[in-house]
Amino acid sequence: MVQGVGYRASFERQAVALGLRGWVRNRRDGSVEAEVDGDAAALERIVAWVHKGPPASRVDHVLIEEVAASADDAFRILPTF
Repeated sequence: MVQGVGYRASFERQAVALGLRGWVRNRRDGSVEAEVDGDAAALERIVAWVHKGPPASRVDHVLIEEVAASADDAFRILPTF
């Protein structure tokens, strides 16, 4: 659940800094969903960041699933789903 802490924007900044591709979006239930693609070291770093999030956030649960690589060539914020 994310409320007013800038999680998506912070996630995007982290992903871009790490050279990752993909997207992040809020879900209507208040959770955040993301798909990221990149080198293994960068993925490990974004996963570590996801567990703590930006200042003022509280992360209670993280679910990570492996999916087919994204066709995105950049990182972006998608509309709420």
